[in-house]
Amino acid sequence: MMTARIETLIILGAGGDLTSRLLLPGLASYLGGGEAQKLTLIGVDRQEMDDAAWQKRVATSFAAQASPAADAVASAAHYVQADVTDAQQVRDVIESATGRVALYFALPPAVAHQVVSVLATIDLPEGIVLALEKPFGSDEASARDLNRVLQTIVPEQQVFRVDHFLGKSTVLNLIGLRFANRVFEPLLAAPNVAKVELIFDEALALEGRAGYYDRAGAVVDMIQSHLLLVMALTAMEPPASVSSEDLRGSMAQVLRATRVQSIDGTCARRARYTAGTIGDRSLPSYVDEKGVNPDFGTETLAEVTFEIDNWRWAGVPFVLRSGKAIGNARQDIVITFAPVPHLPYGLTGSEDPAKLTISIKPATLELDLIVNGAGDPFTLDRTQLTTTLGAPAMSAYGEVIASLVEGDPVLSVRGDVAEQCWRIVAPVLEAFRTNQVPLEEYEAGSSGPGSWGSA
Repeated sequence: MMTARIETLIILGAGGDLTSRLLLPGLASYLGGGEAQKLTLIGVDRQEMDDAAWQKRVATSFAAQASPAADAVASAAHYVQADVTDAQQVRDVIESATGRVALYFALPPAVAHQVVSVLATIDLPEGIVLALEKPFGSDEASARDLNRVLQTIVPEQQVFRVDHFLGKSTVLNLIGLRFANRVFEPLLAAPNVAKVELIFDEALALEGRAGYYDRAGAVVDMIQSHLLLVMALTAMEPPASVSSEDLRGSMAQVLRATRVQSIDGTCARRARYTAGTIGDRSLPSYVDEKGVNPDFGTETLAEVTFEIDNWRWAGVPFVLRSGKAIGNARQDIVITFAPVPHLPYGLTGSEDPAKLTISIKPATLELDLIVNGAGDPFTLDRTQLTTTLGAPAMSAYGEVIASLVEGDPVLSVRGDVAEQCWRIVAPVLEAFRTNQVPLEEYEAGSSGPGSWGSA
């Protein structure tokens, strides 16, 4: 684990949507936590901007989570207009920094790959950390190539592959629930479990991200980038500790054993939203959103079934689903238990199987119990035990920034894991590309195509 903390954070792509919408608010969340120390912020982008304009932009993004530490960082923030694919300009930016440096790639994947190639041609300061957003590459081969280039630049422990979905509180909640409770750990395995579902449905639509999303779609944007890692946490064997090496090693074992349920990827379903209403928002059809090319056939909702070929989970389907413009937003892990081997004759009612539902946001847990109901004691009813899990002290991106600055790689995706995620979804992407899976439609604000049933 790295020990020396980051003193200068350089954001490449400082003028982009990711920086203003997620990264800077996350930085403010970290700075407001009370544990943050002095940090210098440098923004870099092609657009013309002076320090005053950049400081104003930073302060605006910090406004919702203002703190003395955030105010200090915003007022001293520096901006550099530069082409981040030009070696000399990148060298000048890095040399202007003080202390240990982190380069944050708030850039499209293709541009990030270009910058990494540029960094391979110049001398970098000792201890520099490279923070790259997912998706990491565009397929297994490109992810492997990118990893090889990175290995020539810095050691693996100085590469921080960001997955903001796996905040530290999410990781620890899942680990604590699974491995600190005897009642759960023996049950979470075949043949006790009928299926596991990971659902990330959001009310947000395209939100002006056509430049990236229209070439990615739901499988790449969410299932490959995030949900497979949540699945690995849900399914992994007990790690020896919560250190980054043990956790990431256990997750890698699960992913190496994971495959799509059908060899050709046709176990998947896909759809895209049409015009509709969510709350007081009227949304156009996806194909009518600015910047969308209808010929790409991009899915905004995908559901893929995977299997994990190991002793614990053999035969249990893992269904991963993610969609945009869904009326009922949710972030849930739903574990459906298998029916009991035999129900004593004479007991009736409540035929549906019991479920354990772990909600990531808000962090809650619900466990179904089948009990004798009021009135007729021979009729079974369903009741739920509910509790709230530990709430995070900062936002998901705040936790990412904290881990980056403080040198804790537990939230960083290991290089081989990034490659495995691409390998796993490759049959699905090929099936979509060759139209082996029909592209269905659903109204924005609905729960998806009517033929899919309720998630």
